[in-house]
Amino acid sequence: METKAPDTTEQTLPERSKPPKAKKEKAPKPPKGPTPPKAKREPAAKPAPEDPDALFKMPNAKGPMLMVYENAVPPEPNGFLHIGHSKAIAINFGFARYHGGECYLRFDDTNPAGEKKEYDDSIEATVRWLGFTPKKITHSSDNFDRLYELAEALIERDGAYVCHCTKNEIVEQRGGGDGKKPRYACPHRDRSKQESLTEFRAMRDGKYKPNEAALRMKQNLEDGNPQMWDLFAYRIPRRKEEEADDVAEEDAAGGKEEETVDAKDEQLAPHHYRTGDKWKIYPTYDFTHCLCDSFEGITHSLCTTEFELSRVSYEWLNNTLDVYRPMQREYGRLNVAGTVLSKRKIQKLVTDHYVRSWDDPRLYTLPALRRRGIPPGAILSFVNELGVTKATTNIEIKRFETSVRRYLEVTVPRLMLILDPLKIIIDENLSPDHLEMLDSPFAKDPTYGTHTIPFTNTVYIERSDFRELDSPDYFRLAPGKYVGLLKVPYPITATTFEKDPSTGKITTVHARYDVPPEGTPMKKPKSYIHWVAASATHKSPIKTEIRIINPLFKSDNPSAHPDGFLKDINPNSEEIFPDAMIETGFEEICRRAPWPAEAGEKMAVEEKADGEGKKEGGEEEKFWLKKNPETVRFQGMRMGYFCVDRESTVEKVVLNRIVSLKEDGGK
Repeated sequence: METKAPDTTEQTLPERSKPPKAKKEKAPKPPKGPTPPKAKREPAAKPAPEDPDALFKMPNAKGPMLMVYENAVPPEPNGFLHIGHSKAIAINFGFARYHGGECYLRFDDTNPAGEKKEYDDSIEATVRWLGFTPKKITHSSDNFDRLYELAEALIERDGAYVCHCTKNEIVEQRGGGDGKKPRYACPHRDRSKQESLTEFRAMRDGKYKPNEAALRMKQNLEDGNPQMWDLFAYRIPRRKEEEADDVAEEDAAGGKEEETVDAKDEQLAPHHYRTGDKWKIYPTYDFTHCLCDSFEGITHSLCTTEFELSRVSYEWLNNTLDVYRPMQREYGRLNVAGTVLSKRKIQKLVTDHYVRSWDDPRLYTLPALRRRGIPPGAILSFVNELGVTKATTNIEIKRFETSVRRYLEVTVPRLMLILDPLKIIIDENLSPDHLEMLDSPFAKDPTYGTHTIPFTNTVYIERSDFRELDSPDYFRLAPGKYVGLLKVPYPITATTFEKDPSTGKITTVHARYDVPPEGTPMKKPKSYIHWVAASATHKSPIKTEIRIINPLFKSDNPSAHPDGFLKDINPNSEEIFPDAMIETGFEEICRRAPWPAEAGEKMAVEEKADGEGKKEGGEEEKFWLKKNPETVRFQGMRMGYFCVDRESTVEKVVLNRIVSLKEDGGK
């Protein structure tokens, strides 16, 4: 009798449970004092556990664990990873690390239609960016010869047969579309082992076209589990249709459709991107997954709960072939509302030019989040907040952004930038050559350091920080009203302004620097605004284009729109400010990037050290423009968090807003 490998862990991933409350002795009550007023708080996401390994602890775990990266399925190299995959990556690699084991990254490259090396490279780069190093990178195609041998062995054990049924016939055999009809066997199920073996070899040798024959496992049609209804083991892939690129909507953790015979299309799939034209038949996921786990000596194969029913067929195949049996365990997938994650739908957004590419910062692919400037540590912190249960986690975008905002608040420096500049000339009492060099700390934390910025008689402020007509509830600049400039010793008062006669737009505001007479106190402003000075000597301001990233869709469920998800597109998903400005401290934070040097971005520090100082075209190479521009992150005071976009050049800096700041009540 065959036995399974010892189960040294819990049967399922643990849900977080509260420890029993210890009984405390009652302490004497202190004397009552005045009750302070309760401060209003913005809703915040749950803080990350102090223990960074809290997500990965499993009671009763003993000894090392060897885990394969299973993002519900090993990633198929036919697209880019998205935010839903981040949970799977963190769980698999995190559990292995915590328990002293290793984690493999295996590509499920069993369908040549749509698979490309560029997806391989992107997936591996994303895993490393998140801070994880696979023990080994493997491909299912590494085992194609061995898998074929086991398929023949399965036929010889009377565990598989070659089927020639159509898709509709197979649906009827499995109880019809609703599963309410009686199930019955395929007419080819009882053919002899030798006949099936001959037919299978004919499939291998190219006798059949796509959808004319397939190898099915001979399981148990009486079982109530659909994963035991004679699943497919081998098929002849056909060329993938564009509209069938994705089967599962928002396949956050997998959801592969079982391949079936369908006479709809007889065009052969293109050659495999690794094995070329060697094979005309390819194993299915249901046949490949468990056997590759076995070949690699995997102890724990973790996947999402939609594969819970597949555990029975996973174990059935390993038992039938009498090979080493890993254990499969499941956890709940991560879904994000307010976006689309389907490969087909994202491809539609790209090809129809709603977005620039798969890494457009408005998308929720992991390359897009990286380009947007979301740090890998922020993604892992967010996943850690969610914990691990078997329940599906449905998250709104605003909760994700709140978590990212809180992470950035304590990990990036601060600078002043202007989106829509309005020129202020302080000419009533400051000369054109006036210059003060002011100290400006990069953050509240003194370890971030301090830099100096010029203050001259010409500065730029946000256009929204000036009003032609004042009002009692307005606390910024207006004619006759004074306001403080951040880091500047004294406030300024607006005196007059100029307009463009053709547009009526205010072009310039004239102001006075309110230095109090000696011996008199300074007027205390009711509010302070940010600014950037004009100083040719200090190359200030630095011109930039800023892209404000807003939600791509108007609703929480774009796919539910009656006219299709494209009708839910937000026309203001991206706002571009082509004439924005930033202060000179920007150059220093570029030199000191990455901000922060955590997770997979730590290596950028060593790479930068190797790359700095080189010359290209007679100019000093700006390393951050060549590699990892998104690691240049900072808080734009009063405006949000920003990073450098990969479209930046030496002549033109492009910034993306990562997330906004909390609202300030209109002040």
